[in-house]
Amino acid sequence: MADEAAVAGPVGVVPPARTALVTGASRGIGRALALGLARAGLDVALVARDADRLAEVAREVRDLGRTALELPADVTDAAAVAVAVRAAEAAPADGGLGGVDLLVNNAGRIDAEVPLWEADPDEWWSVLETNVRGPFLLARHVVPGMLARGGGRVVDLASGASLHEMVASSAYNASKTALLRLGAGLHEAGYARGLRAFELSPGTVATEMTAGMPMHAGRTEWTPVERSVEMVVAIASGDLDACSGWFVRVTHDTPESLSRLAARASAPAARRLRVQPAAADDPLAEVLTGR
Repeated sequence: MADEAAVAGPVGVVPPARTALVTGASRGIGRALALGLARAGLDVALVARDADRLAEVAREVRDLGRTALELPADVTDAAAVAVAVRAAEAAPADGGLGGVDLLVNNAGRIDAEVPLWEADPDEWWSVLETNVRGPFLLARHVVPGMLARGGGRVVDLASGASLHEMVASSAYNASKTALLRLGAGLHEAGYARGLRAFELSPGTVATEMTAGMPMHAGRTEWTPVERSVEMVVAIASGDLDACSGWFVRVTHDTPESLSRLAARASAPAARRLRVQPAAADDPLAEVLTGR
């Protein structure tokens, strides 16, 4: 059973990542993660729609002495994703990285800050496509290669919105919650074969996206993007494999604190989504929280 494998501990050591594929890599958090991984010694495949900005980030990666692949693509386009992943997995002699050891699903969007009944249906679904279909497509094409090589790691950029209801931006709320289910499912299905999955909330980072959000108007305190870079680099190294399947939030967690917590974790569904019982004597209490 997958649950038994997760409780029993590592079934094998997965080597540190040598290569990474980062989506939404042309700006903001994605750019910072790509450069941070390059500084840590990884070669990086860069995916984003803006080819010009992607080329700039690629130059920065190469200036750090690492290989950078520019792979302009829309993460919601299944054919384009397949082409990008094939290019990343190609042998170095053919211009590829030879495989993807770490997938970082960073590309994302947010919808208008209105209640669900005022939301534009097309915008609403487009946000779901970027934030859920995109990570699904990338994992669908990258994970088989990881499993064939004995394992790999997937990081989804989740959110504090993954954990609670929002009165507005319902597409973003729903999509970031869905990511937690996708990541936990990858963990359950692939752990015994060397797959490790992490749902990472970067906090509220100053980016072009957050700058245009009314909810952050006037905000003066932001989460440093360096905290996310530190966490993803630690994940790439394998130091946090004991936290596979977890929701991680850099405003509260550090690689060191997570390592300590994992050593004494005992919850049957640590850091995962569960419906809470209504009271201590709720007849569904064990069903809701017992697995």
